[in-house]
Amino acid sequence: MPAHVLMTTDAVGGVWTYALDLCAGLAEHGVDTTLAVLGPPPDADRRRAAEAIPGLVLLDTGLPLDWLSNAEETRRAARALARLARRHEVDVVHLNSPSLAALAEWPAPRVGVVHGCVSAWWQAAYPGASLPADLSWHRRMMARGLGVCERVIAPSAAYAETVRSLYRMKRAPAVVWNGRSWPAEAQHAPPAPRVLTAGRLWDPVKDATLLDRVAARLAVPFDAAGPVRGPQGQGPDLHHLNLLGDLASDALQQRLHARPVYVSASRFEPFGLSVLEAAASGCALVLADIPTFRELWEGAALFAPPGDEAAFAAKVSDLLDDAQLRLTQGETARSRAGRFSVSRMASATLRQYRAAMGQTRPGRAASHDGAVAA
Repeated sequence: MPAHVLMTTDAVGGVWTYALDLCAGLAEHGVDTTLAVLGPPPDADRRRAAEAIPGLVLLDTGLPLDWLSNAEETRRAARALARLARRHEVDVVHLNSPSLAALAEWPAPRVGVVHGCVSAWWQAAYPGASLPADLSWHRRMMARGLGVCERVIAPSAAYAETVRSLYRMKRAPAVVWNGRSWPAEAQHAPPAPRVLTAGRLWDPVKDATLLDRVAARLAVPFDAAGPVRGPQGQGPDLHHLNLLGDLASDALQQRLHARPVYVSASRFEPFGLSVLEAAASGCALVLADIPTFRELWEGAALFAPPGDEAAFAAKVSDLLDDAQLRLTQGETARSRAGRFSVSRMASATLRQYRAAMGQTRPGRAASHDGAVAA
C-alpha cells in the first residue's frame, strides 16, 4: 500500500480536475500526495480547492508542460521531477504526462496515465494530415515513456485501444474510468430553457465553431463556458454562442443545476469530464457519436454524427420541444453518472499502484505494457 505519491498535473484543462478528485479519493485511503504542477500556474480558486484536500502538498514547479514545450525542456523537467520524487521519498510516481517516464532515473515505480497525447489529438484535429516534424519528438518520447512505465492507465476502453494501436503496444492500457465528486440534488423546477457547453473552446477538436453555427439555428440561448483563447493565443472567432468565460467550479455547477440541455460536439475525447458533470446534475445530453461517448453514455444520451451541424441542431430541438423526453433523458443521464464515482476511481487506481510496486524495478521496461517507438 503506497503511503506517499508524487503526481504531476497541469492547470490548463481537465487533468487538474481529475488530479484533485483522485487526490481526495486517495486521502480517504490514507495516501498523501505531492502534486507537482507543470505549465501555467493554477489560479487562486484552483489553489484553494487543492489546499482543502487532506494530505495534499501543492508544488507550483515552474517546469514546462510537455505539449507546450520542446524535447530538451521536457527532458530537464523530467530530471527535476525525479529529484523531487527522491527528495520526498515517494512510493509511486504518477505521471499524467507519460512522456516523462523514460527521461530520468526515477526512485519509485511509474504509473503513467494517458489523458490524451499530441499524436492522437492531431489525428482528430487534422484528419489525414501527417504529424508535423516539429512535433514528432513528442510521439517518440510518449512511445518510450509508455514502454518503461510499470503500469499504464487510460480513462476509457475506447481511448485505451487508440493508444495501443497508435503506439503499437503489446497490450492496451488498463482502464480506470474517471470519477467526479459533484453530487447533484434532485431538481424540482422545470429545466432551464437554455443550452450549454463547457470546455476548452479554443481547442479545434471541441468543434466550438460547429456549436456556434448550431446556436444561430436555435430560439433559446446557447451558453458556452470555458476559455476561447489557448495558452499560445489560438482560438476561433465565435459570434452566436453566449460566451461565459472560464467559470469557477461553483459557478459552473450553478449553471448545470439549472439543467440546460448539455452538448458536446468533441471529435476527440479520452473521457469527457464536463459531460459527466452535466449528467450528474440531470442535464439531458446531446453528444458527438464517437467511440468514447458510446462506451460511457450509450442509452443515456442522444447522439449526432461529428461535424453534422443539422443533426446537432435537430437533436437539441427535439429535447427543447418535448418536455417529457428532456426530463426522462436527464434522469437517465443522472442515473448513469452514478457509475463514475471518485471512490471507485481511487480504489481502481490504488490497485494499479500496488501492481506497479510489485513489478519491475525502476528503469526497466514493463513487459506487459511495452510500446515501441513509432
